[in-house]
Amino acid sequence: MSGFKGRVLAIAGSDSGGGAGVQADIKTITALGGYAMSAITAVTVQDTLGVSAVHPIPPAIIAAQIRAALADIGADAIKTGMLGDAEAIEATIEALAGFPGVPLVVDPVMVAKGGASLLAADGLAPLRKLLATASLVTPNAPEAAVLTGLAVQTTDDLRRAGEALLTAGVRAVLMKGGHVPGESVIDILMTPHGETVFEGPRIATRHTHGTGCTLASACATGLALGLEAQEAVGRAWAYVAEAIRRAPGLGVGAGPLDHGWPLRSR
Repeated sequence: MSGFKGRVLAIAGSDSGGGAGVQADIKTITALGGYAMSAITAVTVQDTLGVSAVHPIPPAIIAAQIRAALADIGADAIKTGMLGDAEAIEATIEALAGFPGVPLVVDPVMVAKGGASLLAADGLAPLRKLLATASLVTPNAPEAAVLTGLAVQTTDDLRRAGEALLTAGVRAVLMKGGHVPGESVIDILMTPHGETVFEGPRIATRHTHGTGCTLASACATGLALGLEAQEAVGRAWAYVAEAIRRAPGLGVGAGPLDHGWPLRSR
């Protein structure tokens, strides 16, 4: 039996532009030393200007992809991104229930960078159920507001929303502050045992497409490699910041990051 560590299953939508979704997941996992697998939840017609069409994958096929990957190759961590609607989320929860004990990172994707909705109205309740099974949840400010019903406009608001999620049963949350105005970007890793703040200067760029997908996948890869949550998040945070700084400038809208920068820096 192989002793390889770092197997990550990404359950998410496909981005035809390659900057977000499963494409970003696979690039990130590979660049950080993991082995990437995928379960596609939807095919999106997408570029740097936004999402123009979404074709959902049947829930039974989503579940079958998950079971096929986990039953044969197995996983050291699992990451979910865009799940779509209640039926797809329920199918994901049911499939994952057959493989307990694997760290799960949930990026509660609701809206694309360009504004397109990626979560149906009926998906919120089952999404909350999925959050309760996660090792780490990575909401941005708008997502945290929807999940908690609280206004999230400041760093203090982020903390309050994070505390509400922990009280609701989430084990750990990385509250992302990219949408909070200020010269610095402040993300807060919160657990029942305390918090860790990650802060850096805001990078003036339009090339931030897929940052949420990338950060969650990077966190999952760290966990898959055996890192503790704080170390996994710190490594992921530094990776994403550098990927933004090195963005290749592609597209005319919100461009992709440079996911492969560690491979060229060796």
